Amino acid sequence: MSAAYTGRFAPTPSGELHFGSLYAAVASYLDARSQGGRWLLRVEDLDWRREVPGAADRIQKTLETFGFEWDGPVVRQRSRAALYDRALARLRAQALLFDCSCSRRELEDTERYPGNCRLGPRDPSAATGRRLLVEPRQVRFADRIQGQFRQDVAAAVGDFLLQRRDGVVAYVLAVVVDDADQGITDVVRGADLLDDTPRQIYLQQALGLATPNYAHVPVLTEPDGAKLAKSRRSVPLQGALRDTQLRTIFAMLGMNPPADLGRGSLAELWRWGIENWAVGRVPKCLSAPLSEGLSLPK
Repeated sequence: MSAAYTGRFAPTPSGELHFGSLYAAVASYLDARSQGGRWLLRVEDLDWRREVPGAADRIQKTLETFGFEWDGPVVRQRSRAALYDRALARLRAQALLFDCSCSRRELEDTERYPGNCRLGPRDPSAATGRRLLVEPRQVRFADRIQGQFRQDVAAAVGDFLLQRRDGVVAYVLAVVVDDADQGITDVVRGADLLDDTPRQIYLQQALGLATPNYAHVPVLTEPDGAKLAKSRRSVPLQGALRDTQLRTIFAMLGMNPPADLGRGSLAELWRWGIENWAVGRVPKCLSAPLSEGLSLPK
């Protein structure tokens, strides 16, 4: 990889930054900076109903406190509606988009969209969303951490939603359009999005967009294997604990930091991380439980 590398971190302001998100941000940042690349910050705030007032600003402050430095202005998705509308219009012009009147409740017992509205909305009087017409074929990619991955998107999820019935653009469309518009070459994120990646690639191909390199780090879980509790794992801003958390994350990423790392400046800690980062050392697993003994927020 070259200096043309551009990575990003894209949190959703539905609450405070929690330890699992910080872990993913560190991996993304180290990967970019170790290769002399750019690193962007994007706030994924499409769904106003999920947004917690002030959360976006607090997430940004937390990142600043931890020493992250991003390139260029912070981008917010809610200001990019015109880009998403153009992408939908392009798919419509290619006859790859259709209107769907199916509600979430109607589809709650189906893992794969059954094609109900392919020939037109089943309920012409209802509000409609927009779905991508998906044909059977294998989507393959090589994840830099998890290895080879493939999926027949048509068999796995069927025609997937690009815009909800209330007009809110789906994550899959926004992330594909934003990554292309910002010139993202490499995406480092949690493995909870690994299964979503083939449909993103399918959409990239439908829109004629480049596919970034992907690397999915293990998703952090509670010690019992349960999903990480955001409310219990929000990241506090105490300086001493900040350094301990960064050192802990380095260890969880397979970097084996020395015991005295972090006793100097924060800049020194980051410098060590950037110099010692190697994506090949990240554990090749989909999830990793936090140890009860770690010095983390409880």
